[in-house]
Amino acid sequence: MRALRPESFEVRKGELRELGRRSREIVLLAAVTGVVTGLAVRGFEYLVDELYTRVLEAPLWWSAVAPAIGLVCAALILRIIGGGASSATSDEYLRAFHDPAYRLRPRHLAARVMASVATLGSGGALGLEGPSMYGGSALGTMIQRRLPKPFRGSDHRTLLVAGAAAGVAAIFKAPATGAIFALEVPYRDDMARRMLLPALVASASGYLTFVTLSDTVPLLSVGEFSIPNFQLIDLLGALLVGTACAIGARSFAKLMRIAKGFALRALPLRLAVTSISLVGLFFLSRELTGLPLSLGAGYEVFRDWLFVERDIAVWLLVAVLFIRCLASALTMAGSGVGGVFIPLVVGGGLIGRGIADVIHPDRASLYTLLGIAAFLGAGYRVPLAAVMFVAETTGKPNFVVPALFAAVAAELVMGDQSITAFQRRPGTD
Repeated sequence: MRALRPESFEVRKGELRELGRRSREIVLLAAVTGVVTGLAVRGFEYLVDELYTRVLEAPLWWSAVAPAIGLVCAALILRIIGGGASSATSDEYLRAFHDPAYRLRPRHLAARVMASVATLGSGGALGLEGPSMYGGSALGTMIQRRLPKPFRGSDHRTLLVAGAAAGVAAIFKAPATGAIFALEVPYRDDMARRMLLPALVASASGYLTFVTLSDTVPLLSVGEFSIPNFQLIDLLGALLVGTACAIGARSFAKLMRIAKGFALRALPLRLAVTSISLVGLFFLSRELTGLPLSLGAGYEVFRDWLFVERDIAVWLLVAVLFIRCLASALTMAGSGVGGVFIPLVVGGGLIGRGIADVIHPDRASLYTLLGIAAFLGAGYRVPLAAVMFVAETTGKPNFVVPALFAAVAAELVMGDQSITAFQRRPGTD
C-alpha cells in the first residue's frame, strides 16, 4: 500500500511528465539532425556527380588516370588539412558509438569530406554511403554537444546514431534502410534498440530533405527485367547463393584488411603501386566488356550491364568481380576515402547472376538481388538492413522471402568475420 500513497503517485507522475518532455525534445532534435544531414548529403552527392560525369565524358586517357589523380589529391588533403587523419569513415562512426571519449573532430570531418569528393568524383571504386554516414554522425554529435541541458544524463550516442541513419537514408533514398543499418552495424548478431526512435525520425527527415532537392526514383532500377515471384525451388537456390556470397564476403573482407595494412606504407610507394594498377584495371574492364566498369561506386555495373545484357558468360562475371573487388581495395590502399557498402552490393550482384546463369538462367534478375542481400548482409553483418536495402532501392518486394533465406545462410557461413574490425559482440560495451 505504500506505493499507492499520494506523495509516491505525485513523484511518479512528475517522472513520467519529465520523460515525455525529454522524448519530445529528442524527437525534435533528431528531426533537425536529419534535415541538416539531408542538406549536407545532397550537396556532397551533387559535387561528386558533377565531377564524375566529367570524368566519364572526358577523353579515354583522362578517364584512365583520373582515379590516380584523385588518390593523390585525397592523400594530400588528409595529410595537410586533416593533420594526418586516416581515410576511415564508417569505422569512425563505430569507434564513436562504442567509445564515449572518442570525438569526431570538425577538422577531420572537413578533410575526409574533401578527400572523399576527390576520390569519388575522380572515379574511385568506393561508395558515397561511407562519407554520408560519417558526416551525419559527426553533425549529430556536434549538435548534441552544443545542447547539454536537454541531454544531461542522456546517452552520448543519441544524435550520433540519428545522424548516421539520416546519412544512409538520404544517399540511398531508403529511409528504413538508413535506420536499420545505423542500429544494426555497431554489433554482430544484435541491434542498438534504445536508439530506434531517433534513428527512425532522423531517417525520415533526412530522406524527405534529400528527395525534395533531387527525386524519388529508386536507386537500382531493374531495367527491362522483371522480378518473378519466387517458387519453392528458389529457396534452395537462395541457400546456395547465401553460401557462395559468404565465402566471397570473407575473401573480400580479408582483401580489405590487406589494403588497410598497405595504406600504412610510405605514401609515394603506395600511390605509385595503386595508380598504375588502377589504370591497368580500367583498360582491362574496357577490353572485356566495352565499359569502364572499374570506375565509380558500381551502379553502372547494374544499370549498363547486369540489368541490360541477357547473355553474359560466367567467366566474364568472375573477371568483373575480380576487377571490382581489386579496384575497391586499391582505392582504399591509396588513401581513397569512401564506403564499402556499394562494393559489397556489386560483388553480391555478380555472384548471384553467375549462379543463376548456371542453375536457373530465366531467373537471373531474382538471383542477382538475392546475391546483393546475401553478400552485403554477410560483409557488414547486417542481414535485416541488406534485405531492406534491396527492397527499397529496387521497389520490388517479390524477392524478400528467399532473400531472408540467403541472408541467414550467409550469416551462418560468415562466422566471426566482418568487413570492419570495430563491431562488437552484444554485452561487450
